[in-house]
Amino acid sequence: MTTRFNYRTKYTFKNERDRFAVSDQSKPIYNIPVIDLAPFLNGAPGAAERTAKRLCWIQEEVGFYYTINHGIPPPLIKAAHDQVEAFHSQPLKDKLAIKVDEKSTGYVPFKSTVYVTSKVAENKRKNLNENIRIVRERPVDHPGIMSGRPFTGPNKWPEHEKLTNFKPVMLEYFRAMEDLGHAMLPLYAMALGLPHDYFNDLFTDPCWISRNVHYPPVDAEEGQFGIAPHTDHGFITLLPINEVPGLQVQARDGVWISAGYIENAIIVNSGDFMAKWTNGRFRATPHRVLPPTKDRYISALFYNPNWDVSSAPLPGCNGPGHQPPSAITTMLDHLCAYVNSNYAQTAGGMQDDQDFS
Repeated sequence: MTTRFNYRTKYTFKNERDRFAVSDQSKPIYNIPVIDLAPFLNGAPGAAERTAKRLCWIQEEVGFYYTINHGIPPPLIKAAHDQVEAFHSQPLKDKLAIKVDEKSTGYVPFKSTVYVTSKVAENKRKNLNENIRIVRERPVDHPGIMSGRPFTGPNKWPEHEKLTNFKPVMLEYFRAMEDLGHAMLPLYAMALGLPHDYFNDLFTDPCWISRNVHYPPVDAEEGQFGIAPHTDHGFITLLPINEVPGLQVQARDGVWISAGYIENAIIVNSGDFMAKWTNGRFRATPHRVLPPTKDRYISALFYNPNWDVSSAPLPGCNGPGHQPPSAITTMLDHLCAYVNSNYAQTAGGMQDDQDFS
């Protein structure tokens, strides 16, 4: 079942069957579907198969969905949100003390990105947001850290006396989000007709990154956004939905759909690496964020496979009847190319800051 949402609409099901019913609406689809994970996570008979079937339809037709009853405690999500707000409430000089560097972790200043890789818009204006990028926490003697591999760490943590809880709260939150991503891997495997454990060995040290963002209520120029129209880079993105509106998803015919508020829901979408891996079968859906009317804070985790995993099409996604695969790359090279293209040189990318306004 799908439904059209208004901001702050709370979603309820009329009956159990509606949780997994596949929409028979004509395309394009102007709704963001909902997946209730409780039956699957609780091991209900047949729930994995039903949920995977629904997920397959969503990924092929929409590319975005809400998940409810996902197992992450609402107080933990709120605590992380509060810590992100506390970080961005610091004076700029304190945030710049942990500015992003060649390790690709740390604070990314306001107006540091232009999403030129977008396939749906010719973006020329700087995005109206600031964020702190945090990656998976790893020991200092991790081979990737020792070799200087980007997006591997070490993280840069704020040391301000008012942010003593930032690191422990965010680490607990990211562990929970990573656990959720891992728990969902069997659903994606089954949705693609693969063995349920197919992805397990490909996510042993996932190359995930997080963007912990502040969108301030500022005036935007024409063609300027909190984040301009784009697709995400990775496998899937996990984003607890925010009461402050702004996120919009593009339907197949170009219509922009506002992602309304569902209490305690996490919105999930697939990115470019997923589209490559499935050879276009699972969609990387364009989306954007409008400048808010009041401060908006979010913490998005981009859940990705191990750094050396190839984007070569998965079994069943290549050969006769399929389109030729796009250029094959590794997860890390794909991520580096995305950031280099869309981020300013002063924010860990390769954009010339003088080219955009």
